[in-house]
Amino acid sequence: MILVTGGAGFIGANFVLDWLRAGDEPVLNLDALTYAGNLENLAALRDDSRHVFVQGDICDRALIDRLLAAQRPRAIVHFAAESHVDRSIHGPAAFVRTNVEGTFTLLEAARAYWSALDGAEKADFRFLHVSTDEVYGSLAPDDPPFAETKAYEPNSPYSASKAASDHLVRAWYHTYGLPVLTTNCSNNYGPYQFPEKLIPLMIANALAGKPLPVYGDGRNVRDWLYVGDHCAAIREVLAHGRLGETYNVGGWNEMPNLEIVHTVCALLDELRPDPAGPHARLITYVADRPGHDRRYAIDARKIERELGWRPAETFETGIRKTVAWYLANQDWVAHVQSGAYREWVVRNYGER
Repeated sequence: MILVTGGAGFIGANFVLDWLRAGDEPVLNLDALTYAGNLENLAALRDDSRHVFVQGDICDRALIDRLLAAQRPRAIVHFAAESHVDRSIHGPAAFVRTNVEGTFTLLEAARAYWSALDGAEKADFRFLHVSTDEVYGSLAPDDPPFAETKAYEPNSPYSASKAASDHLVRAWYHTYGLPVLTTNCSNNYGPYQFPEKLIPLMIANALAGKPLPVYGDGRNVRDWLYVGDHCAAIREVLAHGRLGETYNVGGWNEMPNLEIVHTVCALLDELRPDPAGPHARLITYVADRPGHDRRYAIDARKIERELGWRPAETFETGIRKTVAWYLANQDWVAHVQSGAYREWVVRNYGER
């Protein structure tokens, strides 16, 4: 069995579904079910005995100790995190608690559990920490992409909290010998992504005929990674990664946000035409967010060289799959767009 934290969120749920499609090893799924954690993401596993779900907080050391002792997982794959930059600007305390204190709690629980193991069980145990390229800061247009050796320069409360968690994971390896692995990924997109993030927000608003808010001049550049490719990369790192190492996971798809929005609009024009006209008519420029990094780009050559992983999806194939999924799953979108979600949209975009 493996323990997955945050396995009802966007990337975590995709990983759990992908893991159980690929094999029969059970998953113990620990998720606090905050606003972005959604058991509907895991509806396909409702009657699957290989999936054991526990609602709980990664800051709850007693709970984690009990789960480790009872289930004896061979690995922990740590997704659980507050992950939205805009939310971190409005409320950084939750990010420090979950991303820093929560990771610390997990590391200490894992260290105690691992230290008590013997023989092959101890040698085979892994703690895989899933992080972000945002810890590296911002790139100028001509700068080389982020390599694993790039100095950390976080610019938002979110990225600072993730950088802190990365440093803790590294320290627990070098100080205590805990067998850790870290992945730093670029912007994920795909099924089950909460519609506060760029791509699902654009899809949902376009279908509703609402403005498509684009920060600043829309020229902020990101590398885009289809979530299924990310899941495959994590499996490779968990199985074959070198202990204590960091692996950058990217999609080799650098694109400005405005181009992403136009691509989504063009696909919706094709797949769900609006009688009122092209969806791009809804694009609305809004005031930029504070500390908005200009460019991210991932150098993913290390994971390809050492583990043979490359993304299977191009942006063109991945974004088409993503738009088609949201069109086919409008009930899911409607359910997650609760009153709390609508209040958040008003708070974040209403005064821009």
